[in-house]
Amino acid sequence: MEYISRLEYEQYVAKTRDKRMKWFKEARYGMFIHYGLYSQLGTGEWSQANENYTNEEYERLANTFAPKKDCCEEWCALAKKMGAKYAVLTTRHHEGFSLWNSKVNPYNSYNACGRDIVREFVDACRKYDLKIGLYFSLMDWRHPDSWKCANDPEARKRFTKYIEELCVELLSNYGKIDILWYDVSCPITSPEGWDSINRNYRLRKLQPDIIINNRSMIDEDFGTPEGYIASDGKHYFESCLTLTNLAWGYVDADQAHEFMWTPKQLLRNLHLCTCKGGNMLLNIAPAPDGSVPDDTRELLVKTGEWLTVNGDAAYGEKFPTAPIYSANTLTAVSAESDLKTFYLWNWVWPKNGTLRFGGYMDAPKKISYLESGEPIDFSFDGHRIILHDLPSDVPDKICGVTVLKMEFDAPPRHHFRSYYPQICGGHDYSEGYNKW
Repeated sequence: MEYISRLEYEQYVAKTRDKRMKWFKEARYGMFIHYGLYSQLGTGEWSQANENYTNEEYERLANTFAPKKDCCEEWCALAKKMGAKYAVLTTRHHEGFSLWNSKVNPYNSYNACGRDIVREFVDACRKYDLKIGLYFSLMDWRHPDSWKCANDPEARKRFTKYIEELCVELLSNYGKIDILWYDVSCPITSPEGWDSINRNYRLRKLQPDIIINNRSMIDEDFGTPEGYIASDGKHYFESCLTLTNLAWGYVDADQAHEFMWTPKQLLRNLHLCTCKGGNMLLNIAPAPDGSVPDDTRELLVKTGEWLTVNGDAAYGEKFPTAPIYSANTLTAVSAESDLKTFYLWNWVWPKNGTLRFGGYMDAPKKISYLESGEPIDFSFDGHRIILHDLPSDVPDKICGVTVLKMEFDAPPRHHFRSYYPQICGGHDYSEGYNKW
């Protein structure tokens, strides 16, 4: 076995990070798929622990696990339609049930129903030109050493060996894998206890281009804020979000419908990820047979249609504009990395035919509708840009979110609320962009 110091490992990973991360930073949007035995219960992915099932009771679910034949095809076709550039599947959640033909863990989908779901998923991703992410839980409620390993050195050796052997199967048997997405590093409380540095080093040797998230207790390539959108200012981030905020695994779709996002809520969250300089990994929760609930499908197809014509505002390696550049209460900004092209995502359309964007100290050369390219009349008075003669009806007929494209010859100077310089929330806005 190969071993490496933490410093050596961090230097090894840093050397290729920019190259490995390039596609991810441009992708911006991925589909997360939570599917497992828990899907049959309809009470979320933590059912086994939350409801205190015994292992014996819970294992009976393997006898009735029956995903429909084309479920992975359905997931990946939908990911393509929604505008996602990659997909991440829960190959083995905390319940310990592997969704592949594992020789290490006999508690798996192949032994339950003759199906290697990971194989089907990987093949479907390639068919629809999606980058491939494999989620893998470090925590395991079923394995006999999974809780003893915190305090028992021998149990820890056995359990970390088991974890690595499972990961080796995933990264050896399915061709090129793009993301290893760890989750829940319990109950061991240090990367040394998990042997994360050495394990990840050895796994990277199997997949040299892979990117790894931060949930094996080391920073790795990107952070994963869960249920919120934020950057720590040091690492690239991917916010993982779910459509109802009730659970990540399946719950009754009819009753959960009232909690479902609207198209505007989805696009607003995508914008927030974009303008803060990160990705959005949006979760779906397939039904027991692996089918996607109708309301989830309808929402994702509709917003995917919107991205087909407005995708320039979201995709690509954008500049993290928040809070440097602003628009107004009705509209928010994303920008290309060269800061010459700005996209104005409008949430509430003005009825008076006018939009004002304060704080811009330089005039754009052109403003137009992103969808059609039609130019928009505007004026500039030294502290703000004013759009004139806008139609009374919302131009975007798909989701009601119109995107305007604003182009400059050079990055514009921007003084936030320039008529009213102030210190607010710990930030001194009085000197504008250069202060940042």
